[in-house]
Amino acid sequence: MSSTPWKTDKWFVSPWDYEKEVTEGLKFPPKIKIHDVTLRDGEQQAGVVFNEDQKVAIAEKLAEAGVHRIEAGMPAVSAQDEAAIKEIVKRNLGPEIFAFARCMKEDVKRAVDCGVKNIVVEIPSSEHMIKNAYKWSVEKAIELSIEATRFAKENGLYTVFFPIDATRAELNWFLTLIEKVATEGHMDALVLVDTFGGISPHAVPYMVRKVKERIKDKPIEVHFHDDFGMGAANTLMALAAGAEVAHTTVSALGERAGNAPYEELVVALKTMYDIDLGIDLSKLYSISKFVREIAHLPMRYNRPIVGDMLFNIESGIIAGWYQNCGVEMPTELAPIVAELVGQTPPQVVLGKNSGIPSIDYWLDKIGVSADDEQKKEILAKVKERAFVKGWLLNEDEFRDIVSKVIG
Repeated sequence: MSSTPWKTDKWFVSPWDYEKEVTEGLKFPPKIKIHDVTLRDGEQQAGVVFNEDQKVAIAEKLAEAGVHRIEAGMPAVSAQDEAAIKEIVKRNLGPEIFAFARCMKEDVKRAVDCGVKNIVVEIPSSEHMIKNAYKWSVEKAIELSIEATRFAKENGLYTVFFPIDATRAELNWFLTLIEKVATEGHMDALVLVDTFGGISPHAVPYMVRKVKERIKDKPIEVHFHDDFGMGAANTLMALAAGAEVAHTTVSALGERAGNAPYEELVVALKTMYDIDLGIDLSKLYSISKFVREIAHLPMRYNRPIVGDMLFNIESGIIAGWYQNCGVEMPTELAPIVAELVGQTPPQVVLGKNSGIPSIDYWLDKIGVSADDEQKKEILAKVKERAFVKGWLLNEDEFRDIVSKVIG
């Protein structure tokens, strides 16, 4: 660790992150893995469809970035999904490849036929969901889970339990159920699944601790949805409590509000905790843009890490800061530099909130001089046109204003 891990030439976060009183209770494991579920849970976002070639291309890009594990899909969904999983396995990209299966022996068999060595088996774990959503008896859920995981073990698969709706189950009931299935079936690792994003950050360490007390000597993975915008924060809390694997998607793609976004998670770990997962951060933006374009997925342009206009500067005050120190000291304007995550450098844009520093920047950009009174008039016209347009001005519009003021 450097003497100032909170401040480098690439980022500047709070030094309080590294105070002993803050860090002494953290229990990050020595090795943390990213388990990407974009190709399975990500595609469950309404309206998103990836074909076989697109799935393979996404897997290749994730592999190039250094993602440790890729959940390639669920063979039972379609013949196309099955073909994509087989092709991804055949490519031998580097990451561990997983298939996803319901707690049914036939689903596991389909995964085996795809050539994967790892499987995530979905198991309903809240009593109310077993009865209300599945319309099963508890006995049926247990029996199917035991049979499916035994079959996975018999076929040599690394088997990860994925208990749906774990965070809304009564804890002791949940732990007893998991323990029974693990004992009579097979489990190599357990995922704590927050299916509906309803666990609070303060409850996450409690859950991890209670599970580790009961389910000993098994790695703990976490799969948190983003319904309340806390997927990344909850995942950080779980890792700091000792969980070893984080399930994430590209740019929070996924069912309803999506999953924990891997971009925010890996950058936070690197800058705020000095934990390097070996992910190539410079590829974060390009991968996000690639997936979004394939998915026809609009995304707010100031989204953390990967927003298309994240580093743009409209405020006149900030434009002044940029002129004073932004080029030499970019972390005075943002917590990370754009290049760290593969973004384009900051740009001063023209809009309703522009100021005289913005006008100075743009006049210099187009090579025109103006006196103070002319700058004020140009600014007033920029604000007026932006207000009418309801958006930023482009260079042609700025030149038009300048020509009318200066001649």
